[in-house]
Amino acid sequence: MESIVPVMPHVNASLNALATCLLVVGYMLIKCRPPKADKRTLRVHEQAHKLVMLCCFGVSVIFLACYLTYHFNTEIVRRLGEQAVGAVRYGYYVILVSHIVLAAGVPFLAVATIYLGLRDRRAAHRRLARWTFPIWLYVSVTGVVVYVMLYWLYPIP
Repeated sequence: MESIVPVMPHVNASLNALATCLLVVGYMLIKCRPPKADKRTLRVHEQAHKLVMLCCFGVSVIFLACYLTYHFNTEIVRRLGEQAVGAVRYGYYVILVSHIVLAAGVPFLAVATIYLGLRDRRAAHRRLARWTFPIWLYVSVTGVVVYVMLYWLYPIP
């Protein structure tokens, strides 16, 4: 297990980036349907949306498993390097704290939204998705931002 631990942050960031892409594609599939499309075309868009969002959820589950594996197998708490000062450091902590707080709710929101969609409770699904999508997207994007700041922009040598 020790041999893969150093690679896990990179795997986690890649999974977060993939989840971000899938979220955006899923959103576009359902929002950018042709305005005067026939029922068959609309159904194809809905099915593609469903598949992409389920894949996104699967990627997020794999991310969570990898993230927990990493944190249960390392004592390292990664910090910003010394070159990150002032506004950058404070900005990082604002992003990190908001990311952590919102990330705690994403699994519950995602499961509830997916459940409603699979049960074809469209109105309830749409209402909850209006909250779930931006929160999930923010968490996915800020996860990558935190990774880039810690490992690429301001690493500890």
